[in-house]
Amino acid sequence: MVGRTAARVLVVDDDERVRTVVSWQLEADGFAVSHARDGAGALDRIAADRPDLVVLDLSMPGLGGLDVLRRVRQDEQRGCGTTTPLPVIVLSGRSGETDRIVGLDLGADDYLVKPFSPGELAARVRSVLRRSGSPGAAAPAGAGGLVVDPATREVRCDGVPVTLTAREFDLLAFLVHHPRQVFTRAQLLQQVWHSEPEWKGEATVTEHVHRLRHKIEADPARPRRLRTVRGVGYQLEP
Repeated sequence: MVGRTAARVLVVDDDERVRTVVSWQLEADGFAVSHARDGAGALDRIAADRPDLVVLDLSMPGLGGLDVLRRVRQDEQRGCGTTTPLPVIVLSGRSGETDRIVGLDLGADDYLVKPFSPGELAARVRSVLRRSGSPGAAAPAGAGGLVVDPATREVRCDGVPVTLTAREFDLLAFLVHHPRQVFTRAQLLQQVWHSEPEWKGEATVTEHVHRLRHKIEADPARPRRLRTVRGVGYQLEP
């Protein structure tokens, strides 16, 4: 990481698939992510290591998301641990206005209905952290002369600004946060495109890698940063 310390985000959801997808996206955007699978675990994690923001599912067995949010706000009013409100983004499978109003009235900073785009959630996390003035709201990351700033979505290559499309940025940011790791096209399609219907072909990944190389490599025909691992996929070499 370069510069600021990464903001810490606690993801609370009883669905492991949701936790995994959200975590991949937030980590690709430069956040440090921890998890809890239920409300009781969330309260324990908040008390032990207060995060900078919580992504909180409403519908969980046992202690639900609204109960967790209510307890957090009550503790803050009593001055337990801190007087600074903890930013919370609520996730819900219910789109009804009543649920939204209750969540916001209890002190949620934002409300997102499932199914949602992980990229949109990451953007809302950045927005809420900026509004809350949290340090490290979006820490830049660097690898091999590349600097990727999730807050501004700006990229510099050897100090020179690089203009990328939104999806090119997402792909590069993911690889920068996982240097030297090799990913297949299918894995990149899942983690960066999240298998959205309009992006099902693995050729999509190949085309974006090709375009990225023309923007970040001195010689795209002999890439030194964004490398092909024959028979497997791609890796970013710092």
